[in-house]
Amino acid sequence: MPRYLDIESWNRKEQFYFFREYDYPFFNICADVDVTEVLKYCKRQDISFFQATLFLSLKTANEIEPFRYRIRGDKVLVHEVIHGGSTVLNEDETFSFSYFSYYAGFREFTERATVDLEKKSFDPQDERDDLIHYSIIPWISFTSFSHARKFRKSDSVPKIVFGKYHRQDADTKMPVSVEVHHALMDGIHVGKFFELFQEYLKSPQKVLMS
Repeated sequence: MPRYLDIESWNRKEQFYFFREYDYPFFNICADVDVTEVLKYCKRQDISFFQATLFLSLKTANEIEPFRYRIRGDKVLVHEVIHGGSTVLNEDETFSFSYFSYYAGFREFTERATVDLEKKSFDPQDERDDLIHYSIIPWISFTSFSHARKFRKSDSVPKIVFGKYHRQDADTKMPVSVEVHHALMDGIHVGKFFELFQEYLKSPQKVLMS
């Protein structure tokens, strides 16, 4: 069950109140991750690379508590589990949204994700905040990224973008953008996300066989 954080005993109380008052309280970090091993594994096992990287990043985010924090009025809600909402390209070059429930086992996740993908529609589900918002930009190996924002609406949902993977010497790298609310976390938490995500990408068989 979701619970509320005890802000007064939180070691980031001062940072929370400080950044909460910013007109633009978000920060974005872009970095390449090494997808050499997970790409090979997906090809050998005939697994969707999109579903594999989505699952591994959701697993990572669920294991780093601040990624489950959401601002609700003057309070901070801690979700027990967060899921994925992603843009999906349509045949007419517009896009829809699909929502993917997170499960601890990849087999169950990918079975449900295949079904969830068929339910795509242009429904942003703005009322939900138990999500991470994903975008996939497979045409560009970007080095920076910025998101459209509704400033009249309170929004503390993290946003993750995957770009076009590319060869770098003997490795294959993929740009990843992570944008978060600074009242809820700092650079160290995003750094932990990249470190753990990279660990899972380097040894995908340990996780994706579940």
